Amino acid sequence: MRREGGEGSLAFRGLQNRSQEIKLRKRKSVLYLSSQEKSPGRRGVNCKTVRLSQGVTMAEGRRWPLSAGLLGENACLVFFTIALRILNCFLVQTSFVPDEYWQSLEVAHRMVFNYGYLTWEWTERLRGYTYPLIFASIYKILHLLGEDSVQLLIWIPRLAQALLSAIADVRLYSLMKQIENQEVAKWVFFCQLCSWFTWYCCTRTLTNTMETVLTVIALFYYPLEGSKSMNSVKYSSLVALAFVIRPTAIIPWIPLLIRHFWQEQKKLDLILQHFLPVGFVTLSFSLIIDRIFFGDWTLVQFNFLKFNVLQNLGTFYGSHPWHWYFTQGLPVVLGSHLPFFVHGCFIAPKRYQILLVTVLWTLLVYSMLGHKEFRFIYPVLPFCMVFCGYSLTHLKMWKKPALSFLFLSNILLALYTGLVHQRGTLDVMSYIQNICHNNANKSSASVFVMMPCHSTPYYSHVHCPLAMRFLQCPPDLSGKSHYLDEADIFYLNPLKWLHKEFNDDASLPTHLIIFSVLEEEISAFLISSNYERTAVFFHTHLPEGRTGSHIYVYERKSKGKLNRR
Repeated sequence: MRREGGEGSLAFRGLQNRSQEIKLRKRKSVLYLSSQEKSPGRRGVNCKTVRLSQGVTMAEGRRWPLSAGLLGENACLVFFTIALRILNCFLVQTSFVPDEYWQSLEVAHRMVFNYGYLTWEWTERLRGYTYPLIFASIYKILHLLGEDSVQLLIWIPRLAQALLSAIADVRLYSLMKQIENQEVAKWVFFCQLCSWFTWYCCTRTLTNTMETVLTVIALFYYPLEGSKSMNSVKYSSLVALAFVIRPTAIIPWIPLLIRHFWQEQKKLDLILQHFLPVGFVTLSFSLIIDRIFFGDWTLVQFNFLKFNVLQNLGTFYGSHPWHWYFTQGLPVVLGSHLPFFVHGCFIAPKRYQILLVTVLWTLLVYSMLGHKEFRFIYPVLPFCMVFCGYSLTHLKMWKKPALSFLFLSNILLALYTGLVHQRGTLDVMSYIQNICHNNANKSSASVFVMMPCHSTPYYSHVHCPLAMRFLQCPPDLSGKSHYLDEADIFYLNPLKWLHKEFNDDASLPTHLIIFSVLEEEISAFLISSNYERTAVFFHTHLPEGRTGSHIYVYERKSKGKLNRR
């Protein structure tokens, strides 16, 4: 025993001597940095490229205290996302739906510059001023700085929306890194960034876009299994704000809120100390803002839900069969992500069931409403990207072809819809700007937009008190069985309507804006009233109904200057 002990002691002493000659490999992880290396003097960005796949890369930073404190991620990732969304913003030069202007920028323009037009939703108080106030603040700052040019009024709000969307993208990546790992997170991030519909919508000034941004950021703080950033006050505040901006934003959160309440041990504290105070403060904030601009107390969220959900009057603007979201809506919004979404739903862990339930619940609720649009389900698209990313993570043999297919199919569709499809209604606004700014006597010029109502933006894209008019289309709120709005009456017999509306030359506008499909039908009026076509703008390769492939601008000329084409 003594001999064995002696040999052990000799071996131990020999090991000590040899240790002086061994140089330990220095670890690069920040966990092993000495206090000197962690000192403020070593601050900076140290980025390296991490391969997402062959041919797809993203930047990862090692140290960046500022960004880590801002979004919890490294600087390179944050700056890359912001730069991409800014590029995204400038590569979307088409129109989608009227609400991206008429429920945000047009309202903000009237709030700041005291001229413009408010649609019937504002006279009926179905919309609140909280969302337009964001853009009105931007407009006011530009006005005070003397920099309120029309181009800045158009692009600064969209750039602000792009920045918020970039923050939501980073939050989605951070969440997936917490509840899964960096491998899954980067593929979810890839799917989110290359989604054609996200590209198409995320920089538009739509309430649906802000609703989506707030939903994703709120999900980051929601107590999902594995999340390290859960905060009931933060996520419920964001949900409440989304509800104030667009009341239907609560629909995706109903199953999530029920799950949180069910799993919470201190249920009474959750309601009394978190949900009720947050709801009271947020709703009070909304009431005060609307009290200032409407002039009296108004609960617009109730009016909105009453009109769109309880009375289902949104069908005035079109209706679709109950299965539309399942057979057309979601497949179109997902695009080429659809097979990966389906695959991800089958292989995703059980903890993702709540996200799938949220998607299905949202589709079912919206399916019960007659009026349906693609943008209504945009807030659950990031939820779908989670399953798509999980699917990509578990692809082995076909990953590279799958990535190429996803990237190319989405980028082509994103560029076409962002740069080509339905661009005429924005291009023609530049022409109208020139009418105003090149006309010495602005009071003599006038524009009549004879297209389906709200086809174009309005004063937010002209920024000049030019006399303008368009065909009205408010819904029937009186209960008439055979109600026709001004636009419907016009399209029943355009020629008869024009001769009745403009019975003398003095009342004729100097410029008419029409879709190409209307030209032949009103050609007699154009000739008799001395109108000449002065500009043509491409609009779409897919004309439909009252919407033509091109937009024509007609200007009224004196008989001596008339030059027929």
